[in-house]
Amino acid sequence: MKNILVTGGAGFIGSNFIQYILEHQKDDVLLVNLDLLTYAGNLENLMAVEKDSRYRFVKGDVRDQPLVDALFQRYHFDTVVHFAAESHVDRSIAEPEVFLTTNILGTHVLLEAAKKYWKLDAGSHSREYRGGVRYLQVSTDEVYGALGSTGMFQETTPLSPNSPYSASKASADMLVRAYYQTYGLPVNITRCSNNYGPYQFPEKLIPLIIHNALHDKPLPVYGDGMQVRDWLHVKDHCAAIAAVLEKGQLGEVYNVGGNNEKANLEIVRLILGELGKSDELITYVQDRPGHDRRYAIDNTKITSGLGWKPAYTFEQGIHETIQWYLQNTAWMERIASGAYREGSPHCAPIG
Repeated sequence: MKNILVTGGAGFIGSNFIQYILEHQKDDVLLVNLDLLTYAGNLENLMAVEKDSRYRFVKGDVRDQPLVDALFQRYHFDTVVHFAAESHVDRSIAEPEVFLTTNILGTHVLLEAAKKYWKLDAGSHSREYRGGVRYLQVSTDEVYGALGSTGMFQETTPLSPNSPYSASKASADMLVRAYYQTYGLPVNITRCSNNYGPYQFPEKLIPLIIHNALHDKPLPVYGDGMQVRDWLHVKDHCAAIAAVLEKGQLGEVYNVGGNNEKANLEIVRLILGELGKSDELITYVQDRPGHDRRYAIDNTKITSGLGWKPAYTFEQGIHETIQWYLQNTAWMERIASGAYREGSPHCAPIG
């Protein structure tokens, strides 16, 4: 029986991960979702599993040490998967403080709770816990900074963040590493490329473009739109996290990429083509400060070491993603109107 604490499980990747684990782990798991339900948290993402006996929801702040400690005492977690984070770069430029407190201090609270509950002290040996308890920090390739026209991020690439968001995530990663080195906390860090798929909050590129295009609204594209990202389907990301939890070498970092480098403008035009909309909707806007030009992930370590590889081609994944948003326009409209923040009788917090 695995007792897993998932933080930020009402968000995009977290909610997909919860559904993935409940689908694949069957009866030998209990998932507790701790989420504060800030603007990007949406319990409607989890309506399919809200009545599953293996799932609990707790509304709360990852920065609340007494609450997190109490959850460890009540549910006896042997696994922590830490998604909860402020993640929108534009928001981090306008309001960096909330990114520092949530992403850094929240991580510290979880590490302290795990250290106390798993009874680790300075000098403990994490190898003693192989196959047992594990803390997994879900991070981002943005901590590496920007690439030129060639090369790829490897796990050994020096961290060089260029925004308050990526700096806060890099700081959290360093805390996780320090707790491994100092206390023997059994940890892993995953650094993923740009995710896409169902339930993504429509401030991100792909759902934003779909929503605006369906309403014939301008499609804002930063600069010349030639910023390149490696696109990873969220279900492939969830499978990678599961592989690291099962087989990852403790203390190691694993880069998770989809092998799909695409320029933002290419993505926008692809979506317009599938929706039958005109390129005239594209509106070029001033580039944001510190905008990284290119990201690319070398995922050799996880593919060769753990046997994971992306199952989705980008062509398959983006088509299915567009169709999901077309079939779930009510979900998007509730977010656009703010109605999702009012809650739902089908989504009452428990735990």
